[in-house]
Amino acid sequence: MRAIQIVDLSGPASALALVDTPAPAQPPSHMLSAGGGVLIEVHAAGVSFPEVLQTRGQYQLKPPLPFIPGSEVAGIVRAASPDAGVRVGERVAAFCALGGFAEQAVAPPFLTFPLPQELDFAQGASLILNYHTAHFALQLRGRLRAGETVLVHGAAGGVGSAALQVARGLGAHTLAVVSSDEKAQFAREAGAEQVLRSDGPWKDQARELTDGRGVDVVLDPVGGERFTDSLRALAEGGRLVVVGFTGGAIPEVRVNRLLLANTEIVGAGWGGYALGKPRLCRDIGAALAQMIEDGTVRPLVGARYPLEQAAQALQAIDERRALGKVVLDVQAGTDVQASVDAQAAA
Repeated sequence: MRAIQIVDLSGPASALALVDTPAPAQPPSHMLSAGGGVLIEVHAAGVSFPEVLQTRGQYQLKPPLPFIPGSEVAGIVRAASPDAGVRVGERVAAFCALGGFAEQAVAPPFLTFPLPQELDFAQGASLILNYHTAHFALQLRGRLRAGETVLVHGAAGGVGSAALQVARGLGAHTLAVVSSDEKAQFAREAGAEQVLRSDGPWKDQARELTDGRGVDVVLDPVGGERFTDSLRALAEGGRLVVVGFTGGAIPEVRVNRLLLANTEIVGAGWGGYALGKPRLCRDIGAALAQMIEDGTVRPLVGARYPLEQAAQALQAIDERRALGKVVLDVQAGTDVQASVDAQAAA
């Protein structure tokens, strides 16, 4: 099968190679405790910031070189155990952790979900990492409640746009912080009620929009210099949920700020937490399926690249040019009708 491998740690522009490699015969070692795997014919693969970090050896998951990156896929089941919850021929979205940049991949059953007919393969490849992260970060870690207000940084990116939709699905009000007019429009399409510019007085504007009270939750996948102002934007009892550091710098904080305003900083590392909790993954999947059914969740796919242009896809993320989810089209014919026809013929 065709696959993309990371062959060295020189960065996204040069670390990748297109190779012909044997198809996976069994789950990777990190999935052996999950009760076997589901073999998927990959039609689309999601591209995310962790893969950028992997090309530099900066991500916590560091397999020996060379290895196939790619944590999430959408495609058609080619093999599955009777108790996997999906059947051969079914369209699915799945989180495989590694191996997704290939024509076939293996995912654990508890992170393999039937792909709703409302979504095509590219949207399916945008669903697991970003939307499960957003739901976990907002509901479980951020304790977001209906009627509260959430401010989302990086709101035109994959996690940010997912968080806007999930927050609305949870009944919250949404403020988006973005860095350009193009990203502002994208955030509105994702469901932002108000859009603020990161190069403007967004902290003060957020307070004005909440009648001076401040926001209840800030979701921050960016980090960097805006972190302190995020704390200042919180209402009493507010929660700043840290999802990542795409801005590069890992911020530090004077903890007296938390004491004075009775606020919290909360970490939200979905992968390390959820991979050992199959029931949680299923529960989040069910909640998102309901949001898809009612129309709240619709993954916004930005740039799409063929498999052999994986380096360009990663560079778009690395240079912060990406809007929504970046996707690799691994197989030809990834539109909705082709997906439905494939399932019907199976």
